[in-house]
Amino acid sequence: MRTKTLYKRDAEKVGISRFPNFHKSGSISGMKRLYYGKNALLVRCGSWIYNVSSELGIYYNIAH
Repeated sequence: MRTKTLYKRDAEKVGISRFPNFHKSGSISGMKRLYYGKNALLVRCGSWIYNVSSELGIYYNIAH
């Protein structure tokens, strides 16, 4: 499964902590299948993976 990486220094700018998240050791495919939907846009920041599907700009403005 694919995620983009958001650096911690940029996390406060976008307010990443307000989005649903799970630990990096969790199953991305399982979370998409059970909770977020197969088209969910996920971003990794530090040890957490965030679902930013509600704000597309965050996902698409990351350079990676």
